[in-house]
Amino acid sequence: QVQLVESGGGLVQPGGSLRLSCAASGSGFSIVAMGWYRQAPGKQRESVAHITSAGNVRYADSVTGRFTISRDNAVNTAYLQMNSLKPDDTAVYYCNALTLSRTFWGQGTQVTVSS
Repeated sequence: QVQLVESGGGLVQPGGSLRLSCAASGSGFSIVAMGWYRQAPGKQRESVAHITSAGNVRYADSVTGRFTISRDNAVNTAYLQMNSLKPDDTAVYYCNALTLSRTFWGQGTQVTVSS
């Protein structure tokens, strides 16, 4: 079993920055990839960024050039650095972790971009 805890959300003005963290804990697992998703009110959950254990990354077109995903394998933590935030980035951000057998999700952290 894997537990994921997100942190770092909050209220920020347009053009500002936030850094989200996702800490994975548990035993007997090997995480092969971690990712960030987001869900805005009335919309479907969408993929934001993804990183494998080898460091390969992928971003949604809407965040490319503004967001950076990284991962510290030693402490099983993934990060999402979000710069040049826009009101359209407002959503609940969820972390997920893929093992060989299952996908695990965190509870989410709210990001609100507003003046």
